[in-house]
Amino acid sequence: MNKTVGLILIIVGIAMLVWTGFTYTRKEKIVDAGPIQISADKEKSVNWPPYVGGIILVAGVFVFVASKRK
Repeated sequence: MNKTVGLILIIVGIAMLVWTGFTYTRKEKIVDAGPIQISADKEKSVNWPPYVGGIILVAGVFVFVASKRK
C-alpha cells in the first residue's frame, strides 16, 4: 500500500514540476433578459509554484524508500 502511495506521489510531483499550471475556458452569462441571453467566454488559470512539485516528489521518494525497508 505504501509503495503505491509513494509511486503516485512521485508521478504527481514530476507532473507538477513539468506543468506549472493550466488554463480553462468558462462561459458566463452577461445578460439574461427573457429569451435573449448574452454570454462571454472567460479564461481562468490555475498555477502553482514549482517548489510544490519538488516537495511532493521528495515526499513520494521518502514514502517509497521507507516502505521498502519494512
